[in-house]
Amino acid sequence: MIIEKLERAVQILEESPEFAQLIPEVRSNIVMAKENAQTVEDVAGIPGRITSVKGIPKAVSRPDFGASSHMARLVLSVMKHDPEKRSALNIKYTPDLVDMCRKLGLKVSSYDRTHEPSKVSEKEGSTISWGVEVAVQNSDTVPDVIYHKGAWGKEPMIVMVGNQPEELAEMAVCLARLSSTEKVKV
Repeated sequence: MIIEKLERAVQILEESPEFAQLIPEVRSNIVMAKENAQTVEDVAGIPGRITSVKGIPKAVSRPDFGASSHMARLVLSVMKHDPEKRSALNIKYTPDLVDMCRKLGLKVSSYDRTHEPSKVSEKEGSTISWGVEVAVQNSDTVPDVIYHKGAWGKEPMIVMVGNQPEELAEMAVCLARLSSTEKVKV
């Protein structure tokens, strides 16, 4: 069921040329965890991520478990606070996208990677968990959107968090369309 949900979410993203403009340099991934997931292997994502081919979003391969350690760790951290929020999708950061998320009524929180404690940065894979903890503390709840503005060698990023990957894909397409509409007005 999880693989099928991710396949549907990928289809939604691939059918939206507008979504290509939201794909970050590190590429996008969309993930979903099993109920009571404990490890990266309990989280399915897109091996090779979602890229842009001639301006069209394209998944490099079919969803599989254990395919995305970064996004899997993020979802596992989120699930410690809200076990229903088992999905996540990363998109590129822009202040305008964050503002749009707020205007749409999404709960938005952030963390500053430049304030990351050295004991966190020294331990491989712990930055994401730390960032989720800070974002949750800053909003007193699990936000719908978590972002950071980057740091040395780290691309700024927005991550949308939710219960179902299809909902996240639809919201990302909505943001992409709103973003392209805003650019046309300028």
